[in-house]
Amino acid sequence: MTSLLGGQRQSLGSGSSSSSPAANATETQGKETAQAWCGTEVPSISSGHKGSRLKPCKNLGDLELAQQLQNEEDRQRREETAKQEREEFQKLQRQYGLDGSGGYKQQSLKNMEKDVAFGRMQPSEYHKRKVDMMESLAFGIDEGKTKTSENSSIPCIPKIQSLIEEAWKEGFDPQGASHFNGKLQGTRAWIGACEIYSLLTSLRLKCQIIDFHQSTGPSGTHPRLFEWVLNYYSLEKENNAKVVCSSRPPIYLQHQGHSRIIIGIEERKNKSLCLLIFDPGSVSQDMQKLLKGIDGNSLRLLRRFVGSLKHKQYQIVAVDGVLSVEEKTARRKASQLFTAQRIP
Repeated sequence: MTSLLGGQRQSLGSGSSSSSPAANATETQGKETAQAWCGTEVPSISSGHKGSRLKPCKNLGDLELAQQLQNEEDRQRREETAKQEREEFQKLQRQYGLDGSGGYKQQSLKNMEKDVAFGRMQPSEYHKRKVDMMESLAFGIDEGKTKTSENSSIPCIPKIQSLIEEAWKEGFDPQGASHFNGKLQGTRAWIGACEIYSLLTSLRLKCQIIDFHQSTGPSGTHPRLFEWVLNYYSLEKENNAKVVCSSRPPIYLQHQGHSRIIIGIEERKNKSLCLLIFDPGSVSQDMQKLLKGIDGNSLRLLRRFVGSLKHKQYQIVAVDGVLSVEEKTARRKASQLFTAQRIP
């Protein structure tokens, strides 16, 4: 296109200033070129496909031809952009479990079948877990080995999804509810910080979202996140105790594509910090070893140093007490437009 337009500009310039044979020849050549391009399909400049909107015509001026070519290029660019946007949207739907490809049950069975196929799980263990999962789905609680004590039980994922839906019905986070069409059960949609905040607040737990929206250290690290967690758990520290068993609840940690639970933090002699994290992506057999007792070796499964958290953004949800009925109402109204404390 560049060489064509350059030739057209020369023909216009010579045609307006001279009537010599050379000028007439250049002008004639320009018209012939214009007629040839106008009467055939024009190769696409941006995508390699052929344009189809140019109609055969005669004696079309060079400026009009250039404008028509530009319009065709703009149209094809818009179509290419729209195609890319559709592909990105479909990719996000798959990523966030909104593509209708199955819910928690189907996803769990598929993952266990993969474990059996790769030898990470025995067939007998597969069938046992399948039965346990069906029971937990039927009763709404996880009756397996995820109990934290003999007197407590943990809601299964479909039950948590149901509780979030109930929070939406109460009026929490209407934007989030609209994004998911008010439905989480039966989907693989990811549960993020906003959904956890809505759930906990609807249960009258006082919590806050902290957004570490950019790196605060070298090489894309987040030392300010580690410092915040240290301060959170240090509020109950007495004197110079080496080990502090805090009554403060764990912290929900979210980043793109994954969520984990911070259960503690270590401060080394050199003042470096290390988070203690429960990660659902860990091998279950390794995590089950922690039930036998925690020592220096088993803590290696939980330790995450500053250099290991390098995602662009992290969000945490931290609980800090119980809400009164009036406070819950106020927070429900405030959730019409979600805000979070941003660090830095």
